Amino acid sequence: MRVLFLESYFKPEKTSGAHLAQDLRDALVDAGHTMQIFAPTPCRGISDEVRREYKKKRKETECGGAVSIYRYPMFKEGRNSLLRAARYSLIEAALLWHGLTCKSADILPMGSTPPINGLMTTLIKKIRKIPFVYTVQDLFPDSLVSTGMTRRGSILWKIGDWVSNLTYKNAEHIIVISESLKESLVERGVPAEKVSVVYNWIDTEKTKPIERENNTLFDEYGLSRDKFYITYAGNLGNSQNVDLVVDCAEAFKDNADIFFVIFGEGSEKQRLEKRIIESGLENIKMLPMQNQDRVSEVYSLGDASFVMCKKGVGGGAFPSKAASIMATATPIIASFDLGSDLCKIIASEKVGLCIEPENTNEASEAVKKLYSDKLLREELSANARKLAETKFSRAAGVSKRIEIYEKFALKREK
Repeated sequence: MRVLFLESYFKPEKTSGAHLAQDLRDALVDAGHTMQIFAPTPCRGISDEVRREYKKKRKETECGGAVSIYRYPMFKEGRNSLLRAARYSLIEAALLWHGLTCKSADILPMGSTPPINGLMTTLIKKIRKIPFVYTVQDLFPDSLVSTGMTRRGSILWKIGDWVSNLTYKNAEHIIVISESLKESLVERGVPAEKVSVVYNWIDTEKTKPIERENNTLFDEYGLSRDKFYITYAGNLGNSQNVDLVVDCAEAFKDNADIFFVIFGEGSEKQRLEKRIIESGLENIKMLPMQNQDRVSEVYSLGDASFVMCKKGVGGGAFPSKAASIMATATPIIASFDLGSDLCKIIASEKVGLCIEPENTNEASEAVKKLYSDKLLREELSANARKLAETKFSRAAGVSKRIEIYEKFALKREK
């Protein structure tokens, strides 16, 4: 099977879901498949020196030639919203061109970020006859409404709804990351048999608890091993509402034992850093996004870890970071839509605490509860690791995805 990947971001860029893509690529190679990957010059989470080095590269091969990576030039991602939008548009145009002119492929897996990916892959399918499997991480344009970027029924919403419906119609199959997302798509008229649930996975052999005395992040960033830590790691964007962590830091600024750490990159980083400085908070630190091979250290650093979103954003989502947090035996504080799959699992399996999104009082109470109740922390910690091993394994996730790809690639051959 010849697999075509069209990527907006690609290693060595540091993104929150990079490990999922790498695990999938590794499994495809192990299964004897080949792939061609098109991606822009990297910029996110890397140094200028690394970016300059990759500007010289146009083609790379890996795994004995089974993987071919083609780079195309693209200007650096900045903070200006208009320039970011222009960059996204140029990337989509470049990927469309490469999809239409590349060597023949049997299947095109595509994710839902950014949502116009679906329009681009539909055009490739129509012209090149390459079937695509669409992976939905959240619903569009619903996500625009929940983040306050538009309202239901607006021109922008109608365009987004048209793009989404066109994508769902033309995709050979749709993979979603939660039962709630599947239910939402079926309600929109997508046939249930066209949708499969595959939870975002983690490698529980690589992602595991790291004892505090062995965690080098404490020494690297001058953190005391004697404090109670609450962490957040991931994208620092509008929909994540990372301000909630800063709110909690303000609530506990007089308690020297409680400390907050944010690992991440994104459009809100500079503003959050400025807010922390202006508030004079000394019980919170912002650190760079770490490489994927350090995820065990990142989540093991915390006595608990936040998973967050704004109201209405997380209803159908099950963020992959939740499984990684559980794999490190770390309790979750989920500031997430209470009816979401994430909160249902957290409540039923007793692996953390769920609170209403954007509610600083509830978030602070959750921190206080875990800080003061060691037995509860130990119970949640043990349950979290056990659940990660049984429900969110890498082997189950990648094998199910590859099975779907093979099924529809085989249909094309016939």
